Amino acid sequence: MDEGMKEAAYSGWSSRSSIPNERSEYAMGEDKVIRLKSPGTPGAVEDPLTEVLREGARRLLVSAIEAEVESFLEQFREEKTTEGLNRMVRNGRLPSRTIQTGIGDIEVSVPRVRDRAGKVRFSSSILPPYLRRTKTVEGLLPWLYLKGISTGEFQEALTVLLGKDAPGLSASTISRLKESWKEEHRRWARRDLSNRHYVYLWVDGIHFGVRMEDAAQCVLVVIGATADGKKELLALADGYRESEASWREVLLGLKAQGLTVNPQLAVGDGALGFWKALPQVFGTTRRQRCWVHKTANILNKLPKSQQPKAKAALHEIWMAATRQEAEKAFDHFLSVYRPKYPKAVACLEKDRDALLTFYDFPAEHWIHLRTTNPIESTFATVRLRTAKTRGCVSRETILAMVFMLVKSAERHWRKLNGIPRLAQVIEGVVFKDGVREDAEKIAA
Repeated sequence: MDEGMKEAAYSGWSSRSSIPNERSEYAMGEDKVIRLKSPGTPGAVEDPLTEVLREGARRLLVSAIEAEVESFLEQFREEKTTEGLNRMVRNGRLPSRTIQTGIGDIEVSVPRVRDRAGKVRFSSSILPPYLRRTKTVEGLLPWLYLKGISTGEFQEALTVLLGKDAPGLSASTISRLKESWKEEHRRWARRDLSNRHYVYLWVDGIHFGVRMEDAAQCVLVVIGATADGKKELLALADGYRESEASWREVLLGLKAQGLTVNPQLAVGDGALGFWKALPQVFGTTRRQRCWVHKTANILNKLPKSQQPKAKAALHEIWMAATRQEAEKAFDHFLSVYRPKYPKAVACLEKDRDALLTFYDFPAEHWIHLRTTNPIESTFATVRLRTAKTRGCVSRETILAMVFMLVKSAERHWRKLNGIPRLAQVIEGVVFKDGVREDAEKIAA
């Protein structure tokens, strides 16, 4: 899909929109600008993005310090005491301390290293003993936002924290840091899912501004909603043009990890590859097309002068309180636009059933099920942080970086509304227009 049209479609659900409640799920439009703490200003700003950035800073610091310790121990790997023991060994950790940064306080702890010969003392160059405030904190935020791919950029990032004369920024330390990220992603991709049950899935193929090894590659993403309402990153893999084969490989991989219970519903855009692969792996999972993607596709087939009115008419469909009202608004759109804009009408009409599936699920969940916003909103920040990278990036590197950033963001994803309804969905309770059918009968 044209990125400009997609952005326009999403920005329509802003605080200025007349559509109720949609903005509560993910802030859009004018509210997408978050004001961050200026260096030297007391107190931290409480907003989700700041928390994500702060956690990213803490995790990178911990990983960098661990890599520095490993490099130090490696220098003495062959040295033994007279008793034949390793001369240099780990010896617990120093007490945690708080480092002040431009995005708030970060708590870290340095490993303790013991020299059994009593001659050498380890002191972290990355986090010196008396450091309490980062140098040039103004540079910390853009670093977390834009850096993280090449060795040179990692070195620049750590220099922001420590000053350009810090001696701990060796190439081996930075390489160890990158490898630790890749290994963490590999372990996560092999985790056991046999005891997990995901009620809903959101899927999308994400294209970044970086140049990957194969120009046709993209990152395939699956987010799942658990039975207790939590959203979790479920799968992250590279694929070829969102093809059926690539999606089938991702879904089969989940099954091989133990995910044997079919999710009740999958939400995605119009990428035919996924929809062809889904019934081959999870045969009973129902389909819901994303209204944001569909809106963007339809508007792309209309003159600009017609787009605002058409967009409002489309909102009337998916914001209708009942399927009957939605069908009526659907037919109205077709009759109004078919004579002059048959391509736009065909784009909407061909996915009629898949666009209205959400009416068969609890009304409390509709805000989550009508779009792929959980993915779009999360990866908008990842796209920003990778868009400045130059040169060809290996698949392992981009996957590791995206994985680490998304796992940090995952901690701040909000739970689904109407959590008790999830158990009913799992049990197979029938819903009509968002309400339990048996509840309607009792009320009658």
